[in-house]
Amino acid sequence: MAVPADAAVLVGLGSDLDLPVVEQAAQEAAAHGRPLHLLHTFDWHAAFAADTVAAPRDEAEHLITRAAQLAHQVEPELTVGGEIVESATLATLIRRSEGAFLLAVGDSGMAGSGQCVPADTLAVQLAARAGCPLLVVRREPPPPGPVLVGVDGSPSSHLALQWAVECAARRGARLLALRVVEYDEDVDAVAEQLSEALARHTSRNSSVPTECRVVRGDPGQVLIDTSRTAQLTLVAARGDEPARAMLGAVAQSLLYHSPAPVVVVRGLAEVPLTGPDARPARDQRP
Repeated sequence: MAVPADAAVLVGLGSDLDLPVVEQAAQEAAAHGRPLHLLHTFDWHAAFAADTVAAPRDEAEHLITRAAQLAHQVEPELTVGGEIVESATLATLIRRSEGAFLLAVGDSGMAGSGQCVPADTLAVQLAARAGCPLLVVRREPPPPGPVLVGVDGSPSSHLALQWAVECAARRGARLLALRVVEYDEDVDAVAEQLSEALARHTSRNSSVPTECRVVRGDPGQVLIDTSRTAQLTLVAARGDEPARAMLGAVAQSLLYHSPAPVVVVRGLAEVPLTGPDARPARDQRP
């Protein structure tokens, strides 16, 4: 999908608990030279169940105002818009994501909860169905570590790598490209392929400090463990096998268990692959 030149960073606001999302989304919007658009969906059924019909609407307007003020505190020059939409949250955000540069939402308390996460959780559903990359923000601020990206050699993972290079460049951060392989694979050969792929994607951002790491193990667990010291983790929504679900196992694992904010890259045109990486992935399948 071609991203419109004026596409905004869209924030899905549910309550005051989502204000940390506004801070990080404002930083991303400013870094990428994009406007920020705040969206809150309003439920009239809940309004009629309240003590007064006006109270929930007033709270919604107050939330948008507070969020806009916070965004300007974080990035004073940022263009910020706000909107209250009377419709269902998931359907509205999926529809609006088709024209967005990035969609940002909270994680609904998933990180560190230690509980089973319902499949219909908003962030999970958006990761599987949004029309643009999705940023899932945690309630605790991330450490000042590297930008981490999981790569498996598939076209989808190269989109994640491409986005990660751009994020690292705009953040002035180190980029860590991680590939997890099976125990019968040649680590040195895969490391060479990963280095070549990273060199192609950093050709226009040569100042970005980079590190390639190839390890054996379980892809989801390795990425979760490595993400504990990352300021941002990126992964493709899924591998490229037609039979796989809309959201792959690795992407799900990161959403559920990583303490870092996660960008699930989807909704973009695939990057054609040539060379040794143009083969089916066997290992890490975001």
